[in-house]
Amino acid sequence: MMPQSSDLKLANRLADAAGDTIRPLFRGEWVEEQKSDRSFVTEADRAAEAAMRAILEAERPDDGIIGEEYGTRNEASARQWVLDPIDGTTSFIAGRPIFGTLIALMQDGWPVLGIIDQPIARERWVGQIGEGTTFNGKSARVAPCRDLSSAVLATTTPHQFSGGDVEAFMGVAKAVAERKIVYGGDCYNYGLVASGHVDIVVEADLKLYDFAALVPIVEGAGGIMSDWQGNPLDAESDGRVIALGEPARLDDVLEAMGGSSDVVHDH
Repeated sequence: MMPQSSDLKLANRLADAAGDTIRPLFRGEWVEEQKSDRSFVTEADRAAEAAMRAILEAERPDDGIIGEEYGTRNEASARQWVLDPIDGTTSFIAGRPIFGTLIALMQDGWPVLGIIDQPIARERWVGQIGEGTTFNGKSARVAPCRDLSSAVLATTTPHQFSGGDVEAFMGVAKAVAERKIVYGGDCYNYGLVASGHVDIVVEADLKLYDFAALVPIVEGAGGIMSDWQGNPLDAESDGRVIALGEPARLDDVLEAMGGSSDVVHDH
């Protein structure tokens, strides 16, 4: 099912509300604490999600909500709004404006609409199924990439990889030029894929609220997102993701990771 124009307007209002909450706190004074999974949360994360949830609860009472900070509501609903108020809390804490607010609408477990909003730089990527991705209202397109050796590879941190995932990531890292690997960035890297500046993002240990919004954005710009087996991402995906500006390079990436290069792709 396609998202409606009212859904897109609402998603943009959610991003506006989150940004209005985050901007006054950036590089300011706020309280932070460490959660049980050892990740950090600030009052900006919580206030931004609360602002978005208040709008959704008032205007979409039958829709579900999956949020990083305040959990799930109406989990049986076919329509789920997936919220990550600050994806990249470490960057926010460090005063680096490369974090983002992530807003996704999922229909029957599939991402159909997504927003990445960087509230400090006031940069916003918007993607929805069946429509082209926009960056600040103008069309965004991925860049062609003829060979992995010329690709720009990004990942937030090598510390997210453990066990065999380390070798898989290093396989891709060795296939690209070593001077073209970028660390840090969280969701911002995926916006840069959609705008043609980054070619590949490889990450692991992501939650649904970390990647749901990214899929319509990357794919609406002409790219592809998949799990590490080359399958499309949905609510059941395991949190290992690949984003590519050039879909033709997916087999090359899977091969570099040590997997099969003859996976059947559903795109």
